[in-house]
Amino acid sequence: MTPADQRYMPSAQEPLFILAMDQRASFQKLFGIEGDPTDAELTKMRDAKLMIYEGLSKASPSDLEVGRAGVLVDEELGSEVAKRAKADGLVLAMPIEKSGTKLFELEYGEHYPEHLASFDPDFFKVLVRYNPADEASDREVQIERLAKVSAWAASTGWRWLFELLVPPTREQLAQNDDQLHFDREARPGLTAEAIAAFSDSGVHPTIWKLEGYETTEGAEEVLRAVAAQTEAPAECIVLGRNAPIEQVEHWLSIAAPLPGYAGFAVGRTNWEAALQDFLAGRIGRDDAIATIGSRYRTLIDVYTAARRGGSGSGDRTDPFTWQNPRLTPDREARIRHALAGADMRGTRVPAWMASTLLAEVDTLRAEKGQPLSDA
Repeated sequence: MTPADQRYMPSAQEPLFILAMDQRASFQKLFGIEGDPTDAELTKMRDAKLMIYEGLSKASPSDLEVGRAGVLVDEELGSEVAKRAKADGLVLAMPIEKSGTKLFELEYGEHYPEHLASFDPDFFKVLVRYNPADEASDREVQIERLAKVSAWAASTGWRWLFELLVPPTREQLAQNDDQLHFDREARPGLTAEAIAAFSDSGVHPTIWKLEGYETTEGAEEVLRAVAAQTEAPAECIVLGRNAPIEQVEHWLSIAAPLPGYAGFAVGRTNWEAALQDFLAGRIGRDDAIATIGSRYRTLIDVYTAARRGGSGSGDRTDPFTWQNPRLTPDREARIRHALAGADMRGTRVPAWMASTLLAEVDTLRAEKGQPLSDA
């Protein structure tokens, strides 16, 4: 491992922008693969991860206003990506958890230290689904397993990311009407409670990789739970949860101005749609790579702008909604960025962009006393 005094550590001043592609079980589903993949299917999936990495490279990761670009990738399907990321000087993170399990399990059992040593990533990562309302036995098992990993990391000097997902129980979802209300009203408090439970039991990651928050108050509630662990200080980064890019932009704009947040780790939001289009033959490889790079760079620019603005507002507004589809400055910037250099003969405009532009046309006509389109 690189000596501790020479290692980059994400911070509010020097954030980390990770393009995540460590999915395994869900990645396989994109290819329609059931059961154990064949050698040919493994080759196809590994090539797809290289394509995603090429998209990152298109985003000029060495030319950032602040911070560092990084990759989160698995060993099974992304070993070549991991090697390239190291060679290109990017921050590398790799998972140690088994993919697709309800409770945290180690991918390689007790042999995970040897696997990490063979790649020497800057961070390893665990993914845990945990809700304070889960069965007590499930919570205890997860905490016990994570405490062992944390103790090993502390004794060996390894740094790590804790990806914490707090899925609602059926009762919590019913109490909050839907996922959006749960995210806004309940999840910040539940996340803070989960962080405290893990921390009190000796689980001390270097970075908490957390779901985005709908309000500044929600994000600050979680930050207070992290800051309360004064003997084991940690940073926070925002994950994408495969949300629409406008939603992720909103989460990043909330987090970026707040001390304690140090970047993001977003995956499928950047590459899943482009990969699906490529696999279906709707677009070519070069177009898919360009789309992935553009989306990744857009999120970096959104985070950097919100961080620089200091409040997450500035010219930005809430994400596109049907109640407020007007062409705000941030939406115009995203549309212009998306269309820059595009071949108009093959460009497909997302529905929110089309609705925004039509709403603006209708507003301009109304202001001039002209009839609105009834098409």
